[in-house]
Amino acid sequence: MLYRLFLELTSEVSFFNVFRYITMRIILAALTSMAFWFFLGPRFINFIKAYHLQQYIRAEGPESHQKKAGTPTMGGVMVLGAALASCMLWADIFSRLVLLMWAVIVLFALVGFHDDYLKIKRRRNEGLSGRQKLVLQCLIGLGAGVALFFTGNFDPTLTFPVFKNLIFNLGPFYILFACLVLVATSNAVNLTDGLDGLATGPLIMAGATYMVFAYCAGNSVIAGHLQIPRVPGAAEVSVVLAALIGSSLGFLWYNTYPAEVFLGDVGSLSLGAALGLTALIVKQELLLILVGGIFVMEALSVIFQVVFFKWTNGKRLFRMSPIHHHFELKGWPEPKIIVRFWIIAIILGLAGLSTLKLR
Repeated sequence: MLYRLFLELTSEVSFFNVFRYITMRIILAALTSMAFWFFLGPRFINFIKAYHLQQYIRAEGPESHQKKAGTPTMGGVMVLGAALASCMLWADIFSRLVLLMWAVIVLFALVGFHDDYLKIKRRRNEGLSGRQKLVLQCLIGLGAGVALFFTGNFDPTLTFPVFKNLIFNLGPFYILFACLVLVATSNAVNLTDGLDGLATGPLIMAGATYMVFAYCAGNSVIAGHLQIPRVPGAAEVSVVLAALIGSSLGFLWYNTYPAEVFLGDVGSLSLGAALGLTALIVKQELLLILVGGIFVMEALSVIFQVVFFKWTNGKRLFRMSPIHHHFELKGWPEPKIIVRFWIIAIILGLAGLSTLKLR
């Protein structure tokens, strides 16, 4: 691990002191994981093609999506692999919070990988059942909640953005709350991943927002000035997020319309979980509703559609859910939907950052 090596060399070469700075390692982590994609991305895509790891499109989806059938999938494997390799170089990989982040990411990735594998094996869009996937996600979420709750001096309180004095101590119920956040976020991102680059763009923007929060929460001076919860070790989480963002940017180069590779559940579930866990670590859980507003909108559109369908005996609130399909069926071109959702994600990210001063 270069970070550890450079720390050892600082006594002999003063230049290596630059790697003590989190900001430098954030930049290097992002650039390194992105570079992995530019050098290895085409080979990875060709490997997937050679083994016929391709996407199967559900028949009830929009007719225009049938042309996407056969596109290589499980690009999330490379996204996580490049990010992990970058973290091994530039992050304090033995940090308690970094280890927790990667444990949760890998476990959610395994659930997604199994789901993707079953779809490929069965040659149709049928992987794990909804119940099976939910049970596995809840088990991981509960484990992460327990790990957080019993880690050092973790604060099991729920704070509200803007209202600095509005605080609720959840006590042991924080474990259940953490599970809810992780499961909801991972599934919301998974539902959003229905168009080329639609989930990746907002993930990058939300991840960048929480990277700033993680950096601030890990710095005692900045956290005190901004009156946000101080979380020792949270700054290292910002390096992990930088690696994930850089890798996602590299992936987006090949995932943008028309996509050469898809993220797959292995990527969407794990990246969603990483975003949710970061919100829990930096004590900005409720802000995720704003920053991840695109994912919230997509998830709610599915819930509202199902409820409305049952209450009205077969009538539909949207032409199709998730809501990006509704706009497709209204005649919006796919690139227009994607870019407009990205613009909204940027606005929501900036709104989230503004709460740092609204206290």
